[in-house]
This record gives sequence, structure tokens and C-alpha cells, in this order.
Amino acid sequence: MEALIEMDSGNGSSGDLDSANLGEITEALLPPPPVIPPNVEPLRVETEPPPKKKNLRVPMARRGLGTKGQKIPLLTNHFKVNVTNLDGYFYHYSVALFYDDGRPVETKGVGRKVLDKLHETYRSDLADKDFAYDGEKTLFTFGALPTNKMDFSVVLEEVSSKRTNGNSNLDSPDDGDKKRMRRRNQSKSFRVEISYAAKIPLQALASAMRGQESENSQEAIRVLDIILRQHAARQGCLLVRQSFFHNDTQNFESVGDGVLGCRGFHSSFRTTQGGMSLNMDVSTTMIIQPGLVLDFLMANQRVKDTFSIDWTKARRVLKNLRVKVAPSNMEYRITGLSEKPCRELTFELKQKHSKNENGEFETMEVTVYDYFLKHHQIELRDSADLPCLNVGKPKRPTYIPLELCELVSLQRYTKALNTFQRSALVERSRQKPQERMNVLSKALKVSNYGTEPILRSCGISISPSFIQVEGRVLPAPKLKTGKGDEIFPRNGRWNFSHKKFFEPVKIERWAVVNFSARCNVRGLVQDLIRCGEMKGISIADPFDVFEENQRFRKAPPMVRVEKMFEEVQSRLPGAPQFLLCLLTERKNCEIYGPWKKKNLTEFGIVTQCMVPMRVNDNYLLNCLMKINAKLGGLNSLLTVERTPAFPIISKVPTIILGMDVSHGSPGQSEIPSIAAVVSSREWPLISRYRASVRLLPPKVEMIDSLFKKSSNGEDEGIIRELLLDFYTSSGKRKPEHIIIFRDGVSESQFNQVLNVELDQVIEACKYLDEKWNPKFLVIVAQKNHHTKFFQPGSPDNVPPGTIVDTKICHPRNYDFYLCAQAGMIGTSRPTHYHVLYDEIGFSPDEVQELVHSLSYVYQRSTTAISVVAPICYAHLAAAQIGTFVKFEDRSETSSSHGGGSTASGQVSVPQLPKLKESVANSMFFC
Repeated sequence: MEALIEMDSGNGSSGDLDSANLGEITEALLPPPPVIPPNVEPLRVETEPPPKKKNLRVPMARRGLGTKGQKIPLLTNHFKVNVTNLDGYFYHYSVALFYDDGRPVETKGVGRKVLDKLHETYRSDLADKDFAYDGEKTLFTFGALPTNKMDFSVVLEEVSSKRTNGNSNLDSPDDGDKKRMRRRNQSKSFRVEISYAAKIPLQALASAMRGQESENSQEAIRVLDIILRQHAARQGCLLVRQSFFHNDTQNFESVGDGVLGCRGFHSSFRTTQGGMSLNMDVSTTMIIQPGLVLDFLMANQRVKDTFSIDWTKARRVLKNLRVKVAPSNMEYRITGLSEKPCRELTFELKQKHSKNENGEFETMEVTVYDYFLKHHQIELRDSADLPCLNVGKPKRPTYIPLELCELVSLQRYTKALNTFQRSALVERSRQKPQERMNVLSKALKVSNYGTEPILRSCGISISPSFIQVEGRVLPAPKLKTGKGDEIFPRNGRWNFSHKKFFEPVKIERWAVVNFSARCNVRGLVQDLIRCGEMKGISIADPFDVFEENQRFRKAPPMVRVEKMFEEVQSRLPGAPQFLLCLLTERKNCEIYGPWKKKNLTEFGIVTQCMVPMRVNDNYLLNCLMKINAKLGGLNSLLTVERTPAFPIISKVPTIILGMDVSHGSPGQSEIPSIAAVVSSREWPLISRYRASVRLLPPKVEMIDSLFKKSSNGEDEGIIRELLLDFYTSSGKRKPEHIIIFRDGVSESQFNQVLNVELDQVIEACKYLDEKWNPKFLVIVAQKNHHTKFFQPGSPDNVPPGTIVDTKICHPRNYDFYLCAQAGMIGTSRPTHYHVLYDEIGFSPDEVQELVHSLSYVYQRSTTAISVVAPICYAHLAAAQIGTFVKFEDRSETSSSHGGGSTASGQVSVPQLPKLKESVANSMFFC
């Protein structure tokens, strides 16, 4: 057919080839239709109607404001933002950077220098427009640039890895000889392409302030946040998302092992009921201790001299860090360490005054030590017998003696902190409310956002005063203890003195296991029995005390646990109710994970671990509260539980779920994430829970195993087992109301909670009974935010029970802040609750009362906690099961943890061992 058309075109008759002619030609070329045999009736193709489009749920709008509680005036760390010019547009441009030979620029940090130079050189060509540049591929202006596509050549006089006042992070030199250093310091040319992408009306900000969020409004706020980042970058700050850190030693606090806590500030724009605000807060990040590399290594490894340094560890910790080298003051990035010490490490040095017969410079082998002695007159005293830093490339190394290298400031430390570092960080970063307010006021003044040209162009100004809000203090709920006694919490706390537990257990069969802890075990046991009797727990004498055989004290943790269990099994007449385990370390004890796993998954025994240092009656009371809860007792409960006086729970069967996902520590990218869901049981109680836990691929936040069909069609998901437990423990009643508390998700994941996780819960219900239609309430709790509250004119934290649902909350969505706990140290952090979905129809007061009450049912403490108990329990369950994975023998899990993948390409995760039935329904995590 193409040949026919081409021929006609050649004859100049292409204009006569209309659709009719083309149809005839096509028909002539097609083969005849097949002959249909007699008695054969062609099948009719049945077309299925297109699937119905699912209506996606979105976060609900606010139903009103709460009214209960005593009103209290408060200040918050939000600052009023005035926007006077809403008629203009932000213009969005894509930025592409190339070297002059056409290669794309991929090195981080170059972009800001290049764009600053471009702006300086071509300002008139850009119609005097100022940039808001994100440092990578996006640029914004207020008003349009002269054309939609612009190309520029930019010449930078010097491109090195030197941080300007502690920020830029440019290309490192490859080698150390003088010729290459000169080449590095010469000017370098870049080509920059700026292409128009979109425009964003500032009216979108006005819409967002009315609660009408859109893609445009989110982009407009993003532009404002990019302006803040750029402003901080020009001041030489380290940027970590929306937090900024100045290179000022006054902001550094050592947390041990060569790591510093660096104090800075978080700044971000928020749309609120009161309009636009700037949320500013104190923020902390971890950095490497700047200064001599050798000093850092000795601090990091806790050794007293350089000859005790473990160089394998040193190689790992130094990789990719930047150093400044004396005497040239050049900066380089560390790529490795030499295998030989400086005295023995040789390289070929060109003899510049001696050429061979081919006209090439002759070379002479020389040691690094001799080179610095003869050519730089530097005698190496501290590192002559140590490895050298390699700052070149693997095939073309550049070696520099360690004592000439200093670590550049403001380099982030991204590994997990150990227990002692975490404690030191908390201790040293505490700030009382008044101190925090003073620091923030000063920081806002120093930031001087009023000088930022794009903000001025938009008519945006920031008030220097903390926004005033009205809070309400909710009354604490009354608690019931043993013998019908009542407790009235004061200041978020209560006392069990002269009170017994509400439902104390009876412990008849138990034993003590001692993993080499030094203490008077018999005295400890007698004190525990005595304290138990005071709280109503009847504790018999233990069957025995099992001391660890000293031969196994230094054996691997799994071996120590196995040997101890062999001893216990050989001497105990039957399964004990619980085992008291004495350990030598309070945190991160390697015995803990294997011990818990062995007890819970193989034997179904409840255990309580204890570190018998500085034991007093208060410590034993805390242990007894955990033991009582694990064995099925109740320490206290709300007075209104099990009564009609709590209609939001007692009116119809109601189950409360708490969901959390915990992830591996920073730097542990192969550790699976752990999803834990706890559920209330024995309705109308809301003080007793059980947990179900599953593994997820690393760093995955959304739970995919709430409903999960197996190969035989059975539901093996989390929710099924929790619903069945509720049914059996609540007098064979199905819950008519399901209240879900979800922790750990950001605003961008709310729609997934509503349309992925909630759908799974509904599916699990339908799978059990197609006609079952429970009603749902979904609430997300966020602790990781930057809003704080202060009492004007008072050095104290806000009182426990303080709630705020006006002025600084979302202009449309249903959210509120609650500070349920008493802030004894530092500045209290409220929890930000978002009510995403409510089919039940609770009033704002009812929702807030429920959330506040759930902060008082935590069985492990005698204080109100900062977030509802179901979420705390989910976090505890995930953490405890996480120790199974953390301390498992690596040979067993390496195939799963090492990034193995399934046929669908997803990372596979190991199967968790199932808990024994005798403990599965218990509060083993308490």
C-alpha cells in the first residue's frame, strides 16, 4: 500500500487520494474472509461493563470546636505571616547544568555556586529577577523571566570541595601533585539551561488559608520554604530538610565518641485558621567532631593513643568525609586508607629536571614520609608509622599523612547513636520553656527574613511576636484501684502508696534466672515478695534461682540462652507462670532478644527482665506493675470503664486499635520494618490489650498485612486475629464501632491510611461476615512536629490536659493538639491528632475526652503519657519483636535481610516465629 501511495504522489495526484480511494485500495489488498463451516454458529463476544470507579476517601472537615475544660491563654512558636500581594505568580523553571564538554553536573552543591554566579553575571538579561533555587533542578521567580527557554555560559574562578562558611559541597581534587592542584584552581566553565515549566498563582495561598488546598497551594508553600532554605544556604548553614545549622561552636555539644549535637533551627510556613504562619523551633542534628583526624579517631574508638586505633573501623567511619590539608588549605574527600604506613608507602615522583631518551620525565620511587620531609620541609611526628588518607581515585590514589588533615566542620553523622550518646543528647539539648522562647526570638531576628528580596516582592512580612492562642485544660479522669478505692490524679500524676492493684494476680510457680548479674538474689526476691504483698499480689517463694555457669559467660548470646534453658528444664517440675531474669546491662543487652524469643515463641512463658542496680521500692513497684499486667492483672482503670457513664465506649461494643511501624536505625537499611497492631479486649474495658506483629520490607511505612489471603483462600492478616480475640473475650459480641489510632505517618500519607489500610480493615470484617458493617473512627497521632506551647509570664510548662484546636490548627481539616503529660524536664511537646474519618458521629468534645482518657490507662506508669496508650503499646510490641530480628543469628536471616527479592521484585522478609497461645493474648509487651 505504501508503494501505491508513493507512486501516486510521484505523479502529482496525491491530492486526489481521498479516504474513499484509500479504503478501496486497502480492501483490494486484504485477503478474503475465511469460509464459515456449516452448522457453526459464531460465538458472541461478551463485553464486561467497565469497573466502577472507587470513591476515594479524603480527610474529613472539622465538625466544630471543643468547649470543655478551663480556658487558658497561651503563646505558640508560630509567627504571623502577612501577605499583601496576592495578584502575582510564581514562575517555575527547570534547571539543567552541564560542564562545557556536555557532561551533566551530578556533584551535589555545585548548583548553588553556579546559579549565584549566573545571577550576578546576567542580572540584566534576567530582567533583574531574583531566584528561589532548590540547589538541584528547580528554580522559581516572582514574575516571568524574559523568555521561556534561556541558555547561559557560566565561568567559576575556582571549583573545589571547600564549604563556603560551612555549606557548599563541591567536587574534590583527584590528585595531590602541584600541577593537578593548579589545574583544579583554574576557572571552570558550565552551561546552564533554564526552561519554563509552570506558573503558580499566589491566589492559591489565599485559597489554602481558607482550607481549599490544591496542587498549586502546596507548590506555593513549597516555594516559600525553598526561599528559607536558600536564605540559610547563603548564610553558610548546613541544610537538613527545613532545619538549618550555623557553623558556630557555641551550638555544639559533645555526646561522646567524637560525635557532636549541633543545635540549629527549623523554619517552615504553615496555613492555619488564623492565616499564614511561620513555625520556628529549635532543632538538633548530629555532626562529626571537627579538627584533627587523629583526635576524632581516638575519641570515636575510645582509645588513648594512635597505635590502639582499629584501622578497619577507621576506614569505615572516615569514608566520604571531607578534610582540609595543611599547609595548602585545600579540601578533599576521603576515599580510603593506605594499606602500608607512611614510612613504607611509596609512589613514583617525576624528576622535573631529568628526561629520558623519549623526552619523558624520569621518575623516582619515594616514600610519602620522605616526600613531605624533602619537598615541604615537614617532619611527620605523629603519623609516620600510621596509614595515610587516600583522597584520590582507586586507580590513581593521592596519599596525605594523617597528622596534616583536619575534618571540616558541619559534616553530618548519620549512624545510629548508642545508648550513652542518646542519653547525653537528651541531657544537653533540654531547654526550659522560657529559655526556648528567648532562643527562638533571637534566631528569628538573626535570620532577618525581611531582607529576602522575593519575600519583599510578594509583600510577605513576618511578625516578630509569638502568636497568642486560647487553650483549654481538660480535667483528669478519676482512676479506680483495688478494694474500690479511687485516685484523683494531680498534675498528670498519681501515687500507689497505700493502694492495691485493681486486679492483682497470684503467682505460685516462678523462678529466677541470673545471667551473671552481681547482687544479693535472695534479698532481692524477699523485697519483691514484700512489695507484691503491699500491692495485693500474692507471690510464693520461687522454685529456684538458676545462676549462669561461668564457662558460658563470654559465649554468644544464643548459646548462653540455650544453656540456661537446658538447666531450667532439667530442674523445674513444670512450666512456670513467669521467669524473673536478671541482666547486667540496662540497655541493648545482647541476651534480651534471644531470651524473649525463646520464652515467648518456644515455651509460652512470660518473663520480666531486671538490672539489679540501685534497686529500691519504687523500682520494684514499676517491675510489679509490668508483671501484673503481663500475667493478666490490671493495676488501675478509669472509674467510668464498665459503666454507662462512658457512653462513647459502653453504649455499643467498641474495639480500639493502635497501629505503629518501627524501622531499623539509621544506617541499617537491610533490617525489616516491623508493623504492630494492638487491640482492646474484654469490652467495655479500654485498659487491656493484646498485640499482633508482622515484618515489612525495610523502610516501608504502610501496613500491607492487615488483610492477607493465603494460597488456600484463608485470611492470615493481623485484623482477623484481633477481631476474633475481641469476639471471644467480649461475650461473643462483634464490635459495632472500630476506633483506629495510627502513629508515624505524615500528612502526605493520610490518603493511603484512608484508602489502603482502612480498606484492608473493612475487607477483614467482610471476610468474617459479609453483612457486618461496623462504623469507623480513624485518628492519626503525630509527635514529630515543631509546634510548642508556652504560658505567658510563667517559667513552667503548660499544665497536663492542655488542648488547642483553634487559630494555629488546619483551616479545614479536623485536627487538635493535646499535651496530656506533665512536662517535668525541658519543654513539653504536644501530640498533634488528626481525625481523618468519623462514621460514628462523635462530637469534638467526645473525641477529645476519649483521646485524653486513653492517656491515663497505660499500665506501666503512674503518670499520664504523651500519646494514647494503644499507640504506646503498639510501639512496645514492635520494639520487643524487633529484638528477635536484631539479635537473630545472621546466617539464618542473611538471605532474607540481604535484599533478596520475590518474583514481583519486592524485597522478601523473613517469617516471624509465632507466639505460643499461652502468651499470644497477653500484654507480653508491657
